[in-house]
Amino acid sequence: MDAVLHALALTGAMAWEITWALILGFALSAVVQAVARKSTVVSLIGDDSPRSLTVAAGLGIASSSCSYAAVALARSLFRKGADFTAAMAFQIASTNLVVELGVILALLMGWQFTAAEFVGGPLMIVVLAVLFRLFRHEGLLREARTQAERGLAGSMEGHAAMDMSVQGEASFWRRLLSARGFTATSHVFVMEWAAILRDLVLGLLIAGAVAAWVPDSFWSAFFFEGHPLAAKLWGPIIGPIVAIASFVCSVGNVPLAVVLWKGGISFGGVIAFIFADLLIVPILNIYRKYYGARMATFILVTFYAAIVVAAYFVEFVFGALGIIPDQSRARIPDEGVSWDYTSWLNMIFLLLAAAFVVRFLRTGGRGMLRAMGGAPDAH
Repeated sequence: MDAVLHALALTGAMAWEITWALILGFALSAVVQAVARKSTVVSLIGDDSPRSLTVAAGLGIASSSCSYAAVALARSLFRKGADFTAAMAFQIASTNLVVELGVILALLMGWQFTAAEFVGGPLMIVVLAVLFRLFRHEGLLREARTQAERGLAGSMEGHAAMDMSVQGEASFWRRLLSARGFTATSHVFVMEWAAILRDLVLGLLIAGAVAAWVPDSFWSAFFFEGHPLAAKLWGPIIGPIVAIASFVCSVGNVPLAVVLWKGGISFGGVIAFIFADLLIVPILNIYRKYYGARMATFILVTFYAAIVVAAYFVEFVFGALGIIPDQSRARIPDEGVSWDYTSWLNMIFLLLAAAFVVRFLRTGGRGMLRAMGGAPDAH
């Protein structure tokens, strides 16, 4: 029982440490999505040119989502005419290049990890685009489109199909500061939290259990901590495999990344682990439903290769620049609640979250929650 209580205490401490950062990130994302119309996205990403991929990544960042909703939305965009590569770039950016992930990485692990996220993420998209150009043939794409048109349900389909933005021709600020803007922001904010909550709680529980029960000696041996070069070469290869096996995606994998970093995985290994949130087993099964078994396998292989390349790049470039943080200083939050800046920020942002929740419930939010796992959108 003491061991279980210790694991839960670590889980609670990590949750308290990142609460304000999560609320801030989702609030900023909600503001953008409240005034950005999904109907304009497809026309901007109709091919796999560098410009379209850049736009797709930018729109993905603005459309911060849980991994399941991002995958569902990418399929929806593909069915409506978006280029497949651009849809994948959108999907990667909407989970791995978002504000809340960067803030939490900086908070728990250091600014270097946030920098690596925003350096490695675009590189991953570039490598993926090159691999798609080289190895994806038209027959495979036709198969994927035929399967996508069947509209089989995956997860978070209803959430991905919702366009909660403010309609009209008014300026950005007028739409945002209007009563409808506040309502739309509250809707996006609460729905994003509802989508991510399962994975966030699961990630915190797994991280707390691993931190409490798995001895450091195991991780040290598993990650070749005593062999610097071997650790650097092994980390980006094994990081995605650990992610696939963990079943945790989106920002929910950051607490476990902290545990792995403290346990001895390399800098690039941490980045590879975080970027592999779109390769966990449940999502691979959704790819199979969406695009067919062959395309799902193709996605697994190419995504894995792109993740490893991006992770090796940040490992050796950041190492050459001397900005990889000292691993021995890594810590897992375990002090519990204390009256410091974290507590004050949590109280402020929890009040903001409460205001959004009240507005959400007063403006038809319960029906949206019931529909968030509904059927795929019509073509």
